[in-house]
Amino acid sequence: MSVVSLLGVNILNNPAKFGDSYQFEITFECLEALKSDLEWKLTYVGSATSSEHDQDLDTLLVGPIPVGVNKFIFEADPPDTSKIPDAEILGVTVILLTCSYDNREFVRVGYYVNNEYDSDELNADPPPKPIFEKVRRNILAEKPRVTRFAIKWLVLGA
Repeated sequence: MSVVSLLGVNILNNPAKFGDSYQFEITFECLEALKSDLEWKLTYVGSATSSEHDQDLDTLLVGPIPVGVNKFIFEADPPDTSKIPDAEILGVTVILLTCSYDNREFVRVGYYVNNEYDSDELNADPPPKPIFEKVRRNILAEKPRVTRFAIKWLVLGA
């Protein structure tokens, strides 16, 4: 049984411009007092063909965690466009929101993200070099892929 359960993730700014920060309202429940903080991380998958373009956008330590239902806002910067191949900017990619306890990942939420221009003309005939100010991202928030991992929990009093 998991000591921490993810109850919900609400994406606060969706759709948004490609260069806007990511904002998530995260709600989780903690059943026992924990010895360590929770580590939340947001990763942008920059290429479908190579993990070398993946970027950890931000990491946030949350703690100490009170027993009960907890909620916070996690804000992360957008990806560094210089680290993404131009051919991989538009189209569908993935972002991964993960949470770890004591360096052990126990939940991962994956979202598909569609990046496209904000005009039909640019989408029909995209320029060879992306115009980032005109690219919008749309996180497909209705269908996240949630994966849970069983880990050993270190709790106070144990």
